[in-house]
Amino acid sequence: MNVTEFQHWVKAYYEKRGWSDLDIFIRIGFLAEETGEVARAIRALEIGRNRPDEVTGSFEDNKQELTEELGDVLGNLIVIANKYEIPLEDVFLSHKKKLSKRYSL
Repeated sequence: MNVTEFQHWVKAYYEKRGWSDLDIFIRIGFLAEETGEVARAIRALEIGRNRPDEVTGSFEDNKQELTEELGDVLGNLIVIANKYEIPLEDVFLSHKKKLSKRYSL
């Protein structure tokens, strides 16, 4: 699946669930929450959680958890991009242009 197909899929899926109707500031809160979950997943991969109330997963389990959390962040970013009718391809190109100009590589 390419990025455009995925962006359209997220749009349809989130609209079907009613998730796209949430206020943008609520969506930003969800994005922040999911970003924290990415940090937690990276910690589990890199140094462990060391909590007696959590089961320690294998490297592959923890990597899968990180993959899922990155997907949640991406889903929230796509909803925001869709709200303002910004194709992800434009986001990619804009980011590349900004960094290339800033660091002239």
